[in-house]
Amino acid sequence: MTGKSEDQAAGILPDRMIRDLFANGGIAADAEPVEGQIQPASLDLRLGSIAYRIRASFLPGPELSVAEKLARYTMHVVDLASGAVLETGCVYLVPLQERLDLPQGLSASANPKSSTGRLDIFTRVIVDKAREFDQIPQGYSGPLYLEISPRTFPIVVRPGSRLSQIRFRSGHPQLSDQELTTLHNTTPLVIGSEPHIADGLAFSIDLEGKGEGAPIGYRGKPHSAVVDVDRPGAYEVLDFWEPIYPRGAAELILDPDQFYILVSREAVQVPPDYAAEMVPFDPLVGEFRVHYAGFFDPGFGHTKDAAGNLTGSRAVLEVRSHEVPFILEHGQTIGRLVYEPMLDRPDALYGADLKSNYQGQGLKLSKHFKA
Repeated sequence: MTGKSEDQAAGILPDRMIRDLFANGGIAADAEPVEGQIQPASLDLRLGSIAYRIRASFLPGPELSVAEKLARYTMHVVDLASGAVLETGCVYLVPLQERLDLPQGLSASANPKSSTGRLDIFTRVIVDKAREFDQIPQGYSGPLYLEISPRTFPIVVRPGSRLSQIRFRSGHPQLSDQELTTLHNTTPLVIGSEPHIADGLAFSIDLEGKGEGAPIGYRGKPHSAVVDVDRPGAYEVLDFWEPIYPRGAAELILDPDQFYILVSREAVQVPPDYAAEMVPFDPLVGEFRVHYAGFFDPGFGHTKDAAGNLTGSRAVLEVRSHEVPFILEHGQTIGRLVYEPMLDRPDALYGADLKSNYQGQGLKLSKHFKA
């Protein structure tokens, strides 16, 4: 791989440049990319053939490889070849089929796929000599591993299952609040309301719902059956989820260590020349975690009605309270989106181009559950 010139533009690599990375050796894999693996601004990562059941999560630190740490913390090895169950409450580490040889100036970050987060599967990518999860430094050359910890439902996985995705970036392209405001004035990022821009685009929780009889969220049922991550539309909602309906005040008490699917009040959109990422909100507002899956591809919510007006899409939120019960109220700020420019417009956009599962969504469970 060749290095990057100092004056190269900052931005996120689109699908076409990800394909170039495969062609030029920046990405290598055990098998050729499959259809749908390269997304408008990210690459789905595929599980390899074995999983290591480990005693606890770890980072290798600046001196060691992941393999050296595995030799110390592995309890046993799980063969994934015919499909295997990963149990809740356990931590697994799976070598991925993809490996990287990035040029200087090109870094990457990883996030769970949307469907992974909506199943409450906690995943993080780890690389050799890493000091932090999900961050791949510029110029990294080596293997990729995925830490997997199912939290609510046991899952079935196999070689090629795609639970995580990686995004490649040149430089540090995140838009400032002033640039976000300018972009919103050009093409509205929030549809139907004024934006709250502070260290990104803030959004709030919808606890009023669509009216009488419609749920405002879902709570995961512990001790449910297994979910095969490669079987969309296979499972009955009520076997795994308890619908939550509005009752009086538009508020919800989060029970500690319970998992909730909720939805944002605002409809948002990501213009075709930008990508976005949901990032943790200030923990001082409450001890809860929002949204394991954070990538929003170019074109998310970029849909129009019959009159030509942008409609946007809601952000589905995966919420878990920690330590103590916590009261959420309708309209409470719960997260934020940061936007980054693309280095070029993708060949295919999220939505109609890709028949994306969550375009135009409201409150929606993962694709594994029947409508």
